Amino acid sequence: MNTEKTAELLLASLEKVIKGKRDVLRLFITAYLTGGHVLLEDVPGVGKTTLVKTFAALIENGGHPTLFKRIQCTPDLLPYDITGVEIFNAGLNAFEFMEGPVFTDILLADELNRTPPKVQSALLEAMAERQVTAGTVTRPLNPFFFTAATQNPVESLGTYPLPAAQLDRFSMSLSIGYPDEEAECALLHEQTQPAASEPIEPVVSMQDIQASREEQQRVFVHPALEKIIAGIGKATRTHPAFTLGTSPRAGIHLLQTARTFALINGRSWVEDGDIRLLAPSVLAHRCVIKTGSGTATELIAAITETVIRAADKTTDWTQSPGA
Repeated sequence: MNTEKTAELLLASLEKVIKGKRDVLRLFITAYLTGGHVLLEDVPGVGKTTLVKTFAALIENGGHPTLFKRIQCTPDLLPYDITGVEIFNAGLNAFEFMEGPVFTDILLADELNRTPPKVQSALLEAMAERQVTAGTVTRPLNPFFFTAATQNPVESLGTYPLPAAQLDRFSMSLSIGYPDEEAECALLHEQTQPAASEPIEPVVSMQDIQASREEQQRVFVHPALEKIIAGIGKATRTHPAFTLGTSPRAGIHLLQTARTFALINGRSWVEDGDIRLLAPSVLAHRCVIKTGSGTATELIAAITETVIRAADKTTDWTQSPGA
């Protein structure tokens, strides 16, 4: 199964649960297929947890739904509550490692900003390296390990801002937002007519995900687009509204997600429109903006548009220069 078909099956199933949010769901699927992690920043009750739980149920791993675990982050959480801990087994007269919730396929870290930075950092190695080091032993995680973290951006009481190093590990930051009236009515109807809802069954397998990631490596990226991505990154680092611009890692994530997004749209090449659409979701959360300068999302969109407009309009995105 190719990437386009895999994404179509996932999207069709997710839309049965998350109503009227097709564009956000496509971006979420894009991030997962690429191998990135997602930060869901939104108000309570719009379906963040439901999205991740449903998504996990749609992927088959060895004949069963993919392994899903959830961490409800609180101020008293400790790092080993996430990664695991060595405990003494009196029967064996030896220490044994009890795996934490990161030893899974899909992890939901709910309200990540409610736990202290020391605990937030426990996820860094897992997200970046897909491994956990406890004591002197490093243990590998599933190579398909995926983290979706949530935070409420409108409530600051009892929260700890996510550090820049943590934010830079998320390939995308997304907001589901409130549903429109039609979608909300459909949600209410399902509560009064529960028989109308369909059971959630896996629609793709881990083999399909692996095939997608292999296909992504064959997507053509014109050198001019690489220059555009680098130009966007440079512009964020020199823009007067930012105190912190994007890292080179951010540019890599933008390139990788653009490859996947092209495949989802039935293309084997990346276009400037992919960069224009993806840049705000991939880059904005990594920037630190000065007070009163607007929103990072709007500024990234404006910077991206400026850089793309300065590029050569006669470029053929489907082939190398001189081909």
